[in-house]
Amino acid sequence: MLSAPSLVRANSWPTKPIKILAGSAAGGQTDQFSRVYGEYLSRELGQTVVVENKAGAGGAVAAMELKRSDPDGHTLMICNTTAYMLNPVLIKDIKYSVPQDFAWVAVMPGGSLPLMVSEKVGAKTLKDFIDYARKTEKVNVGTYASGSFAHMVIVELNKQYGLKMEAVHYRGEAPMWQDLAGGSIDAGIGSYAAALPVLQTGKARAVAVSRRRIKDLPDVGTFLEQGATSRAHSLLTFQGCVAPAKTPPEVVAKLSALFVGAGKSDRVRELLKSQGIDEGPMTLEASQALYKEEAPVWAELAASLGPQPQ
Repeated sequence: MLSAPSLVRANSWPTKPIKILAGSAAGGQTDQFSRVYGEYLSRELGQTVVVENKAGAGGAVAAMELKRSDPDGHTLMICNTTAYMLNPVLIKDIKYSVPQDFAWVAVMPGGSLPLMVSEKVGAKTLKDFIDYARKTEKVNVGTYASGSFAHMVIVELNKQYGLKMEAVHYRGEAPMWQDLAGGSIDAGIGSYAAALPVLQTGKARAVAVSRRRIKDLPDVGTFLEQGATSRAHSLLTFQGCVAPAKTPPEVVAKLSALFVGAGKSDRVRELLKSQGIDEGPMTLEASQALYKEEAPVWAELAASLGPQPQ
């Protein structure tokens, strides 16, 4: 139960417009989540919510700005998994610490990522693609960024199956999917929503998905179901909302409850469906528990990628 002073602070907040720092350029999942959830916050709180795109270094640019912000509940950040789980390991001399500098508001599952294979490969399953990679001299697999989850998946597949697939890193998903559709690369890993246009053309096929099956691709098994045993394939990729570390706990709790409520709204559910996502925001306690449980696993796996260019 909140004390009287805590109730006063929670009830008086917000007193000015709320700013959401989106750790990516406009158009991607992070940006879309920031704007749709921001609209819900604005409507429920009767206060303006402004989204500012702060792309760069996998969310590190946004994270540094949030770290410098006043911890009064009027500045938040939404970034993808990279900012919270990978940057702390991959960026040398990183200037922020997730547990020390930020307070979790909500983890928003980002949906499973499909491994899409070019039609020229002819693979229908993960085994088919692995067999193709074993007998083909050079196989290129696209990722949406160096040091990303997609990069990690390729490294882990190479380890388990003794392959030498080359990760081709792009600045975002759009050019990667264009190259896959054009046959310039053999495969690519990224979000279901961004991959959908290529999937619909028939120029590429999904042969595996991360963590859990996608409802719109019911016949495509997960990596784990198809024999890929790395812990990477069971990790949750997500969009995470955080506030500065010293933000009053009662304000953080109110924000978290608002995000959970937003996940039940028609507008957010429509967005999630378009992204192939069937999970809404996690509660504050569940978000904190997920970070505590999975961060060490991400760190161990990411370390195997080595330092990444920033």
